[in-house]
Amino acid sequence: MKKVFYLNTCGTCKKILAEFDLTDWELREIKKEPITKEELAEMYKKTKSYEALFSKKSTQIKLRELDVKSLDEKDFQKLLLEHYTFLKRPVFITDKEIFIGNDKKNVEALRLFFGVEVKD
Repeated sequence: MKKVFYLNTCGTCKKILAEFDLTDWELREIKKEPITKEELAEMYKKTKSYEALFSKKSTQIKLRELDVKSLDEKDFQKLLLEHYTFLKRPVFITDKEIFIGNDKKNVEALRLFFGVEVKD
């Protein structure tokens, strides 16, 4: 399995995806085709945390007046399945590994995984 979950309207996602040869990867645009319970369970198996998959920058947090600090794992799981913007993105997942989000450390790990030279 090689899948990438991303948002087409996210410039950062597009920029990251453009760095890699994704010819044999399944690309999933999460707004058009939201993640399923089974896919979320697969991600959880690799992270052992729904919070690790949760985007604390989602606009839905403010709209729903959520106090992220008071949420537990079940809350994160429920929210991730409710609205696509709660998923930290992009998410690259293989049978053995998962890469979540766009922070520098994650992008560097992706570059190593793909064997891409690090850009300055």
